[in-house]
Amino acid sequence: MTAGTRRFDLIVVAASAGGVDALGTIFAALPRQFPVPLAVVQHRSMQFPNMLSTVLNRHSQLQVKTADAGETPQPGTIYLAPPDRHLSITADGSFGLAEGALIHHTHSAADPLFWSAAEVHRDRVIAVVLTGGLDDGAEGARAVGLAGGIVLAQDEATSQVFSMPKATIATGHADAVLAIEEIGPTLVRLVETGSLVPS
Repeated sequence: MTAGTRRFDLIVVAASAGGVDALGTIFAALPRQFPVPLAVVQHRSMQFPNMLSTVLNRHSQLQVKTADAGETPQPGTIYLAPPDRHLSITADGSFGLAEGALIHHTHSAADPLFWSAAEVHRDRVIAVVLTGGLDDGAEGARAVGLAGGIVLAQDEATSQVFSMPKATIATGHADAVLAIEEIGPTLVRLVETGSLVPS
């Protein structure tokens, strides 16, 4: 990171239908020394709670693990929300886990994570909304945008289901709409230079 470059504390990601492949593509593009932790909500079945980290670790040079309550996000790590809990960021920057009452028809929704990340980290958050149905993540992405953070949305051409990115774009707070292959390199560029576009 060069002197004066904008600093980011956390990247928050929302995904649903088609999200496992999308996440794998992004993670494969992140270098081992990537300095910003990621917190990810992927809507999924509660039947096999540990399968997602096993699958995604095959694609990533970073460690992929399930987030624990009270854990502070660390560089070089990707944290997954449990399938039956709403993941959030507490006032001290650690993870909180709340009982998985249905939000957006899911027991593990992205909006609580995005809202809390925006409140705690303000303009030092990057939010990414990937393929998925309905509109989870859109209002959270709005909160990130209003706090001065960066919002990325997956484009329609590479989304298995475009509803979640479309809802995010409709808020007017998406800073870029990108093909899935472009999102990982864009995150690297943002973290290294603070810029969305190549210099």
